[in-house]
Amino acid sequence: MQQQVAVGARTIAITGPRAVAAAVVGNGLEWYNFMLYGVFAGVIGKQFFPASDELTRLLLSFATFSVGFFMRPLGGTLLGMYSDKVGRKAALSLTIMLMCIGTAMIALMPNYAKIGIAAPLLLVVARLLQGFSTGGEMGNATAFMREYAPDGRAGYYVSWVYASSSLFIALGAAVGAIVSNSFSAADLESWGWRVPFLLGLFIGPVGYLLRTRIAEPPEHRRTHQRGGTPFLDVITKHPKEAFASGALITLSTICTYTILIYTPTYATHTLKLPQAAGFTATMVGTITAGVLIPVVGHFVDRIGPKVMLRAAPVLLIVLVYPMFALINAMPSLTTLLVYQIVFGAVIALYQGPILTGIGDMFPNRALATGLGLSDNLAVSIFGGTAALMITWLISLTGSNMVPAYYVMAGGVVGLLGTLPLRR
Repeated sequence: MQQQVAVGARTIAITGPRAVAAAVVGNGLEWYNFMLYGVFAGVIGKQFFPASDELTRLLLSFATFSVGFFMRPLGGTLLGMYSDKVGRKAALSLTIMLMCIGTAMIALMPNYAKIGIAAPLLLVVARLLQGFSTGGEMGNATAFMREYAPDGRAGYYVSWVYASSSLFIALGAAVGAIVSNSFSAADLESWGWRVPFLLGLFIGPVGYLLRTRIAEPPEHRRTHQRGGTPFLDVITKHPKEAFASGALITLSTICTYTILIYTPTYATHTLKLPQAAGFTATMVGTITAGVLIPVVGHFVDRIGPKVMLRAAPVLLIVLVYPMFALINAMPSLTTLLVYQIVFGAVIALYQGPILTGIGDMFPNRALATGLGLSDNLAVSIFGGTAALMITWLISLTGSNMVPAYYVMAGGVVGLLGTLPLRR
């Protein structure tokens, strides 16, 4: 597909792949950084926190990472309002610029030994910037893709937002594993851990260039209200839709953080498998989901999102207990791969149509705000606390099946979120 869009005195040719890349590259970059921080949390703790014992340093490192989640609802709301009132292009360009600044700070910042207490404080600032910018990514990218997509192709185009998340998680895990195995322990702690973050800085400017060179979607120019009040519209005119969106994204968040991202921790600490097995399984699961999500998006354009959004939670509720029982009864890389492939496919069935379903609930003039608010509240509550909550409940109950119950509860919430779907 190609559109000719007049901008001032010149015309920009916009192709489908270029629009997809411009919309999703920032979202993918955040998930790439997310995975890297998890891989190198122990090293970052040693570099930036002066605590005498390793556990305290690790907890402080994860706490610093978690502060980004508290900024996401604020970023989602403010950047969503900016997008709905001013434009998608401006908002997408701003989010990736803020993300690049935060990433550069982490990659280049001197450690505690060199600048003292300023090091952990600046690390917190970097995570706040990344959290704020990430909050605006999904709502803005989704709105841009819906308004840019040709007739009858919105499901496929929008599905790339979630697909990029899965594929960049896999990329982050792969780069982290390669770097960890390529440097000595001393070099890795001294400077090697910074290499993957520096690589991420090459992605950011490319995304910024794409976003600043692409034109505003004609549909947005036609429907947006520059003097509108998108936040008030969401709260007063679409509260049911906002709650439903939050319920839908709650299940998506629980699946991503519990089934995909938590796997390395669960494999190592609960199943007693080597760390490499957990990372390998996560890469396979995220690649499975990332490849299949656009395929599912293709079919969403033909049958609508409602059927898939109701079928996937039922499959999760039915499959999650026996799959967790399998990996606990026969813990191995093979069973872990089966588990990840199965759930990668089911997650794709759910995440492929979810943004199309939510987009159908809100008018264009409030879409980025409504999605940004509901998405980031759900992620902050259920994503930022998932690993902590599951680990605590396993310790409290002594049951390794806690993650299965957590996903099953999320499945019920996700089903409730489908009630207001229009088609």
